[in-house]
Amino acid sequence: MNVLGIETSCDETAAAVVDDGLVRSNIISSQHVHSKYGGVVPELASRAHMRLIVEVVEEALVQAGTSKQELDGIAVTQGPGLVGALLVGLNFGKAMAYGLKIPFIGVNHMEGHLYSNFLSEEKPSYPFLSLIVSGGHTMLVHVTSNSRHRMLGQTRDDAAGEAFDKVAKMLGLGYPGGPIIDKLAINGDPEVITFPRSYLEEGTFDFSFSGIKTSVLYYLKRQGILDSEMNKTSIDGQHLANICAGFQLAVVDVLVAKTMAAAAKTQVKDVTLAGGVSANSLLRNRMREEAEKHQYRLFYPRLEYCMDNAAMIAYVGWMKLREGMKSDFELHAVANLSLQSHPG
Repeated sequence: MNVLGIETSCDETAAAVVDDGLVRSNIISSQHVHSKYGGVVPELASRAHMRLIVEVVEEALVQAGTSKQELDGIAVTQGPGLVGALLVGLNFGKAMAYGLKIPFIGVNHMEGHLYSNFLSEEKPSYPFLSLIVSGGHTMLVHVTSNSRHRMLGQTRDDAAGEAFDKVAKMLGLGYPGGPIIDKLAINGDPEVITFPRSYLEEGTFDFSFSGIKTSVLYYLKRQGILDSEMNKTSIDGQHLANICAGFQLAVVDVLVAKTMAAAAKTQVKDVTLAGGVSANSLLRNRMREEAEKHQYRLFYPRLEYCMDNAAMIAYVGWMKLREGMKSDFELHAVANLSLQSHPG
């Protein structure tokens, strides 16, 4: 089964072809225009998707060595994401599927991340526990079989990636903030500045990262790095690296601790990371150390599959289409689409 995947939930215009679960192409066109605004501008994202989607889809087909007529189905991100951006991909996918007279299916973007580890040769075995960490979401999901999963916990306020971006903005580091903080933290000492860890009430697998963001803000004001108008003054390079290292360690400590606790509770043998923040070097290293200590097998996607991509959308679409599932052409884009629990 040849499935074309289309992803336009935020600022990446992406298309991919998956053939019986194997990735044949994966094209991603990133929109660098947003960096000067310190975040994604929805209107600019939508316009860029409209300009790029035809050539991105055509390139995915060429790289896969297939034609439109050889497709067996089309999978498109339905949500969550920016509604204007989602509509570009969703309507394009609907029109293409209708014209080719092939099935069309809407895919939850977070479910795409959930199965992104299946795009590599070595795959986790069911049941497994997945930590999904991105700019807009932080969640722990217990997966028992294909499309059968249960939400164990999620963020109550800021997601981990969102906290990285906001702290980077305070420090004047640019957007996206996660990769920049990760790079600077390598030369910093995480023990010099201690930021609080929020584990919430005992027994919960939910997350909260708004507190650490506020703690960094107060620290920067006490140190005179930010004034009352949020203007940044000069800061010593080593001091900046120490702030990044201390902040990053505080976030990673919570992510790792919650994941290990959830893995013990669900009695899984395999643990996966997914989403943009799963590319963070400290998170991967700490998770690897703890997984080895507790004898879990750890999986994380290749870097190209950590970011928003269409291969993961095509894969989930392939899974669902081969089970006879498909969407109606009246399917709507849903900006706040949630990852529903589907226990097996």
